[in-house]
Amino acid sequence: MAGGSIPHFQNDAGHAVIEIGVKEFMCVGASAPFDHPHVFLDMGADAEKVCPYCSTLYRYSSKLKAAETQPTGCIYLVDRAA
Repeated sequence: MAGGSIPHFQNDAGHAVIEIGVKEFMCVGASAPFDHPHVFLDMGADAEKVCPYCSTLYRYSSKLKAAETQPTGCIYLVDRAA
């Protein structure tokens, strides 16, 4: 994703699987203060990746845009003012 920002995803609801529209991303776990270290994950040629901290399974879906998730509400918006 050169030239763009890396999307961050969260799993506040504890979903077993989150479908996303990118293969390079950051997992933050849950929202602060329950987050884990923000880890960069890259699926490479695969279509799935498990976060080593929270065990969320991320699955790539070409039907989704970079800021979309299924189930909805799992995009983490970085507060640039903080």
